[in-house]
Amino acid sequence: MLERLVSTRHGITLTILRVMLGIVFFPHGAQKMLGWFGGAGFSATMNSFVGQHIPEVFAFLAIAAEFFGSIGLIVGLLTRVAAFGIAVNMVVAVAKVHWANGFFMNWTGRQRGEGFEFHLLVLTIATVIMMRGAGSFSLDRAMTRLLRAQTGKPVHQNAS
Repeated sequence: MLERLVSTRHGITLTILRVMLGIVFFPHGAQKMLGWFGGAGFSATMNSFVGQHIPEVFAFLAIAAEFFGSIGLIVGLLTRVAAFGIAVNMVVAVAKVHWANGFFMNWTGRQRGEGFEFHLLVLTIATVIMMRGAGSFSLDRAMTRLLRAQTGKPVHQNAS
């Protein structure tokens, strides 16, 4: 099962997608977990989510998905799990907040909130990563090679 979870093909395209998604989400996760980048930190974020009637376990998972998921994406560790966590966060964000604001981002400041176009891009990138894996230069790729070497299976070098 671990091999199926971490298996990935050699390919720079997947590497670029996953690293950039991780870089984009790291500041958001660090705001919630550590209070960096002007964020509230873990306790205040938990209290805010719980105050919005989000159960504590789901509030914790949302914070963990953004913080640990972004790090996982950057280094390529358990990449499919990390991408899934971020995708779930985006679905919930659209359903609970952004759907009511329409499609477009609030570029001009004329609408009452942000639309969901950014979230659709994130969902698309996360879906590709969940389907294809981490790509080159990832810990998942290294684990794939190690696991396949132990079992005698070939390591595919096809680019993705």
